[in-house]
Amino acid sequence: MKNSEQQKSENGNDLSPWSLAWELGYIIAIPIVLLAMGGAILDKKMGTSPWMLLTGVILSVSITSFAVYYKVAKILGDLSKKEEEHKK
Repeated sequence: MKNSEQQKSENGNDLSPWSLAWELGYIIAIPIVLLAMGGAILDKKMGTSPWMLLTGVILSVSITSFAVYYKVAKILGDLSKKEEEHKK
């Protein structure tokens, strides 16, 4: 069985499935919680319910989509580099 040091790629990124799942969970959860709560608080203060909440949710979905896309692109790039190195 591999230890955590052996699971790390050469550039230091941990590619274990559990690590990736936790990281994606945080990438998704933190923006939605913070922006939805911020929107709900602004709605109460400004009396604009539910517009700020909806704006926060839509903004968090956009941020999360870009963050997940960037993360997946980075992983795929790392994997393709690793594959090219093995072919040599």
